[in-house]
Amino acid sequence: MSDTALPGPSPAKRGFRLSRLRNRLISSPGFQSWASRFPLTRRIARRDGEALFDLVAGFVHSQVLFALVELRVLHMLTDDDLTTGALARRCNLDPDRMQVLLQAGAALGLLERRRNDHYGLARKGAALLGVPGLEGMILHHRAFYRDLENPVALLQGGKTELADFWPYVFGATSVDDPDVADRYSALMADSQTLVAEETLRAVNLAKSTHLLDVGGGTGAFLIAALHANPGLRGTLFDLPQVTPGAIQRIAAAGLDDRAALHPGSFRDDPLPAGADTVSLVRVLYDHGDDTVRALLAQVHQTLPQGGRLVVSEPMSGGDRPQRAGDAYFALYTMAMQTGRTRSAARISELMAEAGFTDIRSPRTNRPFITSVVTGIRGDSKKMSK
Repeated sequence: MSDTALPGPSPAKRGFRLSRLRNRLISSPGFQSWASRFPLTRRIARRDGEALFDLVAGFVHSQVLFALVELRVLHMLTDDDLTTGALARRCNLDPDRMQVLLQAGAALGLLERRRNDHYGLARKGAALLGVPGLEGMILHHRAFYRDLENPVALLQGGKTELADFWPYVFGATSVDDPDVADRYSALMADSQTLVAEETLRAVNLAKSTHLLDVGGGTGAFLIAALHANPGLRGTLFDLPQVTPGAIQRIAAAGLDDRAALHPGSFRDDPLPAGADTVSLVRVLYDHGDDTVRALLAQVHQTLPQGGRLVVSEPMSGGDRPQRAGDAYFALYTMAMQTGRTRSAARISELMAEAGFTDIRSPRTNRPFITSVVTGIRGDSKKMSK
């Protein structure tokens, strides 16, 4: 008989067995009852139970938030505390029902209950008002909520309301109604301020001379980049339907002499030449892999040697799932029926396929707003951060 010991189970298999035994134990009602009483486990059991209940009740919490925003209760409390009766009159609600809403807002940390039936704005509620575009995003959720009413149907690929809200992603020719373009542009511009802040903190454009912002809407990101880099010139490339809004916004920013507009669709038209940096801000996740591959190849061809691509958008956590990217944006893009939320690793793979090198993922301070991936065409030494 050989002295060689038989190999034991792999660490991965041992870990799987332990996880299975743990889950069998925890899923037992008897164990849950015992754990909620035992001194060494009751705090964990309570914390997990409360977190689970938050998931169960999350749809109600989101509707409380929606009601507070739609009724503008947070704005009413910005400068002074008000009573339930005063708020009920302003919102045209029964006082008893108003108090239910106010109590719910206080329980969620958006409001604070004060003495003598007065309510005031809590820190979290004040922070909501300080996030550009957040109120518009919450109100826009009407359509998304209806699509999520039957989540299994959504997962099975049923028709969605969000697909009608975002028809531009199907191609330029489908956006004939200026109201659709205006709604899209307004919602994107309102939320683009924080995206621009995070992106420009993560990516240094000081060595860039000309930025081409593809799919840049009315120019929110391009304007922020030009203000942050006085020596930079820019070109905005987007659908003709959003050009009028871009002209107004760029003129109001006083950047007519440094920013040019080039209407077009990257599906059908060549990208304008001359830029040494291209930005794709919240563009890739609107589209499927085939469209993304074609766009990245076109960007690579347009850039000079040493030119840089900057991709900025909400991303999946990949091997480490994240709440924003994997539990919100992934379902949102699914409801749009054209795009998908990708991890930084997956975007890096697609960029590498297109020929980009020196691909990096600089950290952003608020990944729930956006994450960033950059790449270089050719010589990675010329324009790296």
